[in-house]
Amino acid sequence: MLSSIKQKYWDTSHDLQRWKAILLNDDRIFRNIVLKDHFRSPKLVGPISGETAKRAAAAVRWLVAAQNATPDRGVSYGYFPVSPAKGWDISYPETTGYIMTSLIDFARLTGQVELVDRAYHMAQWEADIQMSSGAVQGGKVTSSEKQTPATFNTGMVLDGFISVLQERDDNDIFRAAERAGEFLVKDLDDRGMFKTNGAFVSAQSIKTYNVLCAWAMYRLGKLTGNSYYSDAAIRAVEGALKLRKDNGWFAENCLDDHKNPLTHTIGYTTQGILEVGIAAGRDDFVDAGEHCLQGILPNIEENGYLAGSLDSDWHPADRWVCITGSAQIAIVAYRLAELRGKQEYLTAADKLVNYLKATQRTDTGIEGIDGAVAGSYPISGAYMTAGYPNWATKYFLDALMLQAKYAGLNLK
Repeated sequence: MLSSIKQKYWDTSHDLQRWKAILLNDDRIFRNIVLKDHFRSPKLVGPISGETAKRAAAAVRWLVAAQNATPDRGVSYGYFPVSPAKGWDISYPETTGYIMTSLIDFARLTGQVELVDRAYHMAQWEADIQMSSGAVQGGKVTSSEKQTPATFNTGMVLDGFISVLQERDDNDIFRAAERAGEFLVKDLDDRGMFKTNGAFVSAQSIKTYNVLCAWAMYRLGKLTGNSYYSDAAIRAVEGALKLRKDNGWFAENCLDDHKNPLTHTIGYTTQGILEVGIAAGRDDFVDAGEHCLQGILPNIEENGYLAGSLDSDWHPADRWVCITGSAQIAIVAYRLAELRGKQEYLTAADKLVNYLKATQRTDTGIEGIDGAVAGSYPISGAYMTAGYPNWATKYFLDALMLQAKYAGLNLK
């Protein structure tokens, strides 16, 4: 009881400090965005149908600006006007990893080869700062003596390495990919669980969302022709399925609240299981991904609103939207719509994406805001509060590309 009271006190104190920083911030435009969003119910957002190409182009411009904002070749953690960074933050190895894949995918659709060059430079940077163990560090970029390994980050950078290697031959990046894959295989325990969560998330021994690493491992197995990696990927998915409830919900599946996981980490888990299932021809994995999506679908409202976290009975646990999570769930729904031929999945995906379009600003004149989506809606929500993390825009872009694909739209 006493610990609960203390936690509420510290949570309230943190909220007050955050609002003080927002209200006293010199950036009038950002302050007005926060206040306008805060006083509009997230359930009343008007979705935007159409504008897919325009929105995707704006998201790509923002990701390019996020890379340009750093002194190295990585992508800025994001734009946070009221953080100590007071704007663009330093590079973030984890998400720079899978941003490579998004830029390459967009380049394939539009012919913008300069985006492949950018992804290639990101991969070179990632190889340069890779730990000697093959792991990728947790947290924002730091000096080698301060690096600590993180399984999830390693998998996300491996994903980017593979995407780059499919476009360009590079021995250094290839060796970096193999080292990352070796680290991931060795990090699996006998249950099929990854062990190294890193220093930047809560200390639970299991993080189910690490299973997204299995997709990159499976891709590495296909790229190299070495089943050592793809077999380990299968073991990782089988391990994750041991934590599934009868209703499709996964336990131990959040950054810090395992009773009410974010749609963000639910999305990671579902995508990892689904994509390995598709690649490996494992219908049981695909069925597990579909079962998870079916638990989420009743919570998607007509305008695309989806609560930012869901409890073990698939009930909403928050009022705000986790924008990254909504984009990820849309991606899963698009993939399953194609695979299963179910219109309800396509409809749900479009609802989610059209909602997110309405949260993207393109008219402020601020480079760090225009084209991005925030961590939460409203931006004062609890996930990545008052900021624009790069991975939110990455997943929004991925969802837009899939919307274009299934609508037969040209993004050029």
